[in-house]
Amino acid sequence: MPTEQHRKPIKRSPELAPLSRQHHDGLLLVFKIKQGVRKSIETGRISRYVHWYWLEHLAPHFELEESLLTPLLPASNILLQQMQREHALIRKQVSDLKESAEPRQLLDLAKALDDHIRFEERELFPYMEATLSRENLEKTGEALSDTKIATGTWADPFWI
Repeated sequence: MPTEQHRKPIKRSPELAPLSRQHHDGLLLVFKIKQGVRKSIETGRISRYVHWYWLEHLAPHFELEESLLTPLLPASNILLQQMQREHALIRKQVSDLKESAEPRQLLDLAKALDDHIRFEERELFPYMEATLSRENLEKTGEALSDTKIATGTWADPFWI
C-alpha cells in the first residue's frame, strides 16, 4: 500500500476537476494554519485569515458542492450524508473561531478540513464518477464551468 507521500495523483474527471482544484487551495489553507501554529504566530492573525478565507473561498465552495452534488444522490446515500455532516462541522468550527482562539482549535479545524478534502477526493468523487450518468456528469461540469470563486489575496502572509 502506498504511503501518504507516495500516492499516485488521482485522475479526476474533467467535470469534477474544478472542485478538485478548489480542494488544492483548501489544502494550502491547512498548510498555512499549521505553519502559523508551528511558528507560534499570534492566533488572532491566523483566525482573521481563516475567516477571510472562509468568506471568500470555502463557504462558496461548500454551497457549490451542496447545490450541485446533493441533488445527484439519494438523501440516504452515506457518502452524501458524510459530506453534509463534515460541512456542518467545519462551518461550526469556523463560526466558533475567535481571535483569541487556542492553537488546538486552529489545528482541529485544519485536521477536519484536511480529512474532509481527502474524503471527497478519495471516496465521494470516485463514487460519483463511477455511478452518475454521463448526462449528469456533463451537466455538473457545465454548471461548474460557469462558476467563479473569489481570487483575492491576503496582505498578511504569516505562514512564510
